[in-house]
Amino acid sequence: MNRETDSSGRFASGTLLLVSLAAVKLLVHLASNAYFNYGFFRDEFYYIACGEHPAWGYVDHPPLAPVLVSLARALFGDSIFSIRLLPALAGALVVFLTGLIARELGGGRFAQALAATAAVVAPIYLVLDTIFSMNAFDLLFWTVGFYLIVLIIKTGREKHWYLLGAVAGIGLMNKISMLWFGFGLLAGVLLSPQRRSLLGKEPWIAALTALVIFLPHVLWQAANGFPTLEFMRNATLYKMVDTPVKSFLADQVILMQPLVFPLCLAGLCYYLFHREGRRYRLLGFHFLAVLAVLLFAGKSKAYYLAPAYPALLASGAVLFERATARKVLERLRPAYLAVIAVGGIVTAPLALPVLPVEKYISYQNSLGIAPGPMEKHEMGKLNQFFADMHGWEEMVAEVARVYNRLSTEEREECLLCFSNYGEAGAVDFLGRKYGLPGAICAHNNYFLWGPGTRSGKVAIVLTGDRRGLETIFEQVEQAGFVRNEYSMPFENLPVFLCRNPRRPLAEIWPGLKHYI
Repeated sequence: MNRETDSSGRFASGTLLLVSLAAVKLLVHLASNAYFNYGFFRDEFYYIACGEHPAWGYVDHPPLAPVLVSLARALFGDSIFSIRLLPALAGALVVFLTGLIARELGGGRFAQALAATAAVVAPIYLVLDTIFSMNAFDLLFWTVGFYLIVLIIKTGREKHWYLLGAVAGIGLMNKISMLWFGFGLLAGVLLSPQRRSLLGKEPWIAALTALVIFLPHVLWQAANGFPTLEFMRNATLYKMVDTPVKSFLADQVILMQPLVFPLCLAGLCYYLFHREGRRYRLLGFHFLAVLAVLLFAGKSKAYYLAPAYPALLASGAVLFERATARKVLERLRPAYLAVIAVGGIVTAPLALPVLPVEKYISYQNSLGIAPGPMEKHEMGKLNQFFADMHGWEEMVAEVARVYNRLSTEEREECLLCFSNYGEAGAVDFLGRKYGLPGAICAHNNYFLWGPGTRSGKVAIVLTGDRRGLETIFEQVEQAGFVRNEYSMPFENLPVFLCRNPRRPLAEIWPGLKHYI
């Protein structure tokens, strides 16, 4: 067998290996979505609602995610399995691309397998790819961006900048945190020999391409008074908890898995100090720049750094392969691969809704791993991620029970009013089987959609603020109660039946705006 044939065979076998690991990742999520899910997640209802109100932007996110959820519904239906299919596919692609990055960095089949396996088992990636949200696609766009950066450096083909610009622009239309990717890229270029690229036209055209793609959202923001800036300011002041540097860094170890995190550190060292890796030093500076921005913010959630790790997983795997190249050390390779795989099996139930709830709580307690709150809310039995998958069916059923007690005339005038987009979105989506009208809500983009056309002489309101209701309506009576022991405590609320508003709702509405 000649060298060319042998190289081709190894390339094909390596690709097959990466496809197999990506398939494992995909099958894990498909099984979880089909058989083990706890229910729809709060934000999924909101993305569905946004998808039914097409626009170039929304108060708290750009337009791509609502487009994607609408596409998923059109192609596959309204089940949890259908709506979560695209993020599962995105997660599988991240696994494949992480292995490809390792290959382009010079890694052999073991390095590719190690990098991809680490991407499969990392708990934060299991979490992000479990539900439909911007975050699964954000992770994918960052990983594609890293792959293109490696190609630019390795091949010298400056035209790859054009693709990078398009990826960055589409990524911005998914989540504005892609700006952190751009900042890291700029810092990496300026601090590395890659700054000579700035003498050419390609990086500038790439930046212009990203701006042009993102421009419709910027114009929408301007036309609506830049609501995202107000949303971010309010969230920082009133919702997000302070994040000490020590806690932020400690959480990185948990999110990436303690057995995988050393690979991330090794990857950073590879870029910054290793003789072969210094060619790609841009990626090391990229990570440090993004980390610095998040630490400086002071209230960044630990998972915000998650999209920056695939480049480190790939380089860390390459460094480990180099370090174990001697025959006496080669036995460490399958051992470490097996250790992180087993570790992934142990930690997976903390990230995936695969255990019955009480067993999950016991399992979490037995491991001594309990994530802290990321927002200023009282916590219940479950962490917020899993708690936000509970209680929606019960809530909608209770609202429907109160609604169906009304006369036909009252039902035609009745408003269903809620304090947050999760409640409103759940009623809009799940309430159809009960014949419920659309919900109104002053939270985030629901505020921009307005109070609707009904008179509001009768309203069903889910809130804990009875006194506030009495300033708006002449008659307020408690007609029900929503309770679920596993949901967030603030969702256990009375259902009020209100009549005879003191002022027209159109007059009250502007003062109810709640961007947070």
